Amino acid sequence: MDPVILLTAVVAAAPPILLAVLGETITEKAGILNLSLDGTLCLSAMAGFVAAYETGSVTVGFAAAMAVGALAAGVVAAAGLALRQSQVAVGFVLALLGRDLAYVLGNAYAHRPGPQVAPLPLPVLAKLPVVGPVLFSHNLVVYLSVVAVAAAWFFLFRTQPGLQLQGLGDRPLAAAVRGIPVARRQYLYALLGGSLVGAGGAAFSLLVKPGWARPCGLEGVGWVVLALVIFGNWRPLRAALGALFFVTLQMLAPQLQSVFPNLPTQLIPTMPFPLMILALLLVSAGEAEWVDRLLQKLPDRARCFVARLRSALIAAPPAGLGKVDE
Repeated sequence: MDPVILLTAVVAAAPPILLAVLGETITEKAGILNLSLDGTLCLSAMAGFVAAYETGSVTVGFAAAMAVGALAAGVVAAAGLALRQSQVAVGFVLALLGRDLAYVLGNAYAHRPGPQVAPLPLPVLAKLPVVGPVLFSHNLVVYLSVVAVAAAWFFLFRTQPGLQLQGLGDRPLAAAVRGIPVARRQYLYALLGGSLVGAGGAAFSLLVKPGWARPCGLEGVGWVVLALVIFGNWRPLRAALGALFFVTLQMLAPQLQSVFPNLPTQLIPTMPFPLMILALLLVSAGEAEWVDRLLQKLPDRARCFVARLRSALIAAPPAGLGKVDE
């Protein structure tokens, strides 16, 4: 595949995962662990398509999908903050419930043609060589997803409210001592993150794969998003790079099938998933004791290089992530 065509296809297909990864990163930075993503993505994709189909407006479709995502995240947050229940258990149940509800409620709309996001190539910029088709020949959702990643990075690491957001997940008691309304802010960021996850679902059914069907094509993606948040060390830019890497693997799967025709056709499309597991193993291996022993046996220059690589790979979750205060 031509590299420009591949990069263009990756950027065009990235919004569902980019938005979901960004939303979950914000939610977990605030200390709320939302494991409902797999079901939320399916349910929001269905809700977004149905709302757009009934109204003829993709804007209404995105609004409906974002409301579904915010509702799911709000339930997880309320379970942990108000009811003092396990966020892991509640999120897992919602993941299964959301997927089944999507198929039951969306059955009447399966395989129907409906509205989809219109292309919006940017004048002049879209005609630039290489970068034009890759970055500026898409639609508003693609542009907004890229801008959202940059905006989230800036907010988290360059603004006072962003630093306070990090404190919610890392040191909630210290944040409370400083007068920050911890629970209220956690609800706020859980709803914001959930709405971005819902937007990711709508981006799939109204942009990447327009329409609704069973299976919807998003099964398992929510778990990949959770893995990408860990791989990204709860940082928007690194998580976004992981998302683009995953989408690239998905795009290359059909090409690899033609290169290795003797492999079972079911094997190649599943390769991105074990590769993401491998990436997580590399991240977690950075803190293993055997790495320390290995470093001591290496020459000085090699030890310095491996140590820097190790520090870059290590992922440290927010200290208060998913914890329930007694």
